[in-house]
Amino acid sequence: MGGDHAPAAAVEGAIAASRDWGFDIILVGRAAEVRPLVDHAGRGKEKIEIVDAPDVIGMHDQPAQAVRRRKGASLVVCADLVKDGTAAAMFSAGNTGAGMAVSLFKFGRIPGIDRPALAITLPNRKGHTILLDAGANVDVAPHCLVQFGIMGSIYVRELFGVADPRVGLVNIGEEEGKGNELAREASPCSKRRRSGSSATSRARTCSPAR
Repeated sequence: MGGDHAPAAAVEGAIAASRDWGFDIILVGRAAEVRPLVDHAGRGKEKIEIVDAPDVIGMHDQPAQAVRRRKGASLVVCADLVKDGTAAAMFSAGNTGAGMAVSLFKFGRIPGIDRPALAITLPNRKGHTILLDAGANVDVAPHCLVQFGIMGSIYVRELFGVADPRVGLVNIGEEEGKGNELAREASPCSKRRRSGSSATSRARTCSPAR
């Protein structure tokens, strides 16, 4: 129910995914609005299921508060479907903060990871680069940047088949001493991570050198 031109654009994309890739898709939202769009589409609708969710978390709603109080919101209902095993994954073009909040509340964190991160895919000369974090966190500790690198490398390895992904730290320069305090403190942590055997334990032990 979120994003530009919702719900029509989301329904159109879901039906295309079902038709082109054979996915079984559950559309979560106001059934009275969603069902006519699915029926009108015709081909591909046989793999589309609709689950009614009467409420919607808007783009200007306070994320954590909305997720806690509005149990009938489409994002919350969708997350419950993933949590109970009915669905394998959740997609949303709506309120990003609410998506992060409901994921934390319903799915929890991966052991050894302190903060969630948003990942975006950027093209490069040889394929793709994954950038973390792209908006979930305003302030993080240096060890969190190392954890983002760990998560990003696993993502690239599993989804793009890169056996040994290269992890970099975005900074204003590559020379020692360049960048803000966070970048300077995270850089040696990442070097210890590369030389260490345990990714999560190394990342967690890196702390500001103050």
